[in-house]
Amino acid sequence: MSGASEPHTGWTFITNHARVLAVIAEDQNARVRDIAAHCRLTERAVQRIISDLEHSGYLSHTREGRGNTYQIEPGTILRHPAEAGLTVSSLLGLLAQVDSPHAAAPHADQDSMRDA
Repeated sequence: MSGASEPHTGWTFITNHARVLAVIAEDQNARVRDIAAHCRLTERAVQRIISDLEHSGYLSHTREGRGNTYQIEPGTILRHPAEAGLTVSSLLGLLAQVDSPHAAAPHADQDSMRDA
């Protein structure tokens, strides 16, 4: 069974690789099934993404019982030349801010400034 309940068409701002990495950052013991469900991807797609991230040095894993524990390499530089010098930790920090329940708070301040 796949985790992709609602396929998405068109483009998005955040890549599937970044989504998978962000889920792993939240839970280093996450199962592929859970990552797939959270990212709305198939388990097979998540396995390929994890393999890509491991081969590129962004991620490693150790087998613990029937599961895996993932280790993110936070100092690894992002691949695209436009992000030269930015690290995985800076990307994850940005994604954590966007995903935070407090991310909507600045909008309330902006609305009150417009009303003033």
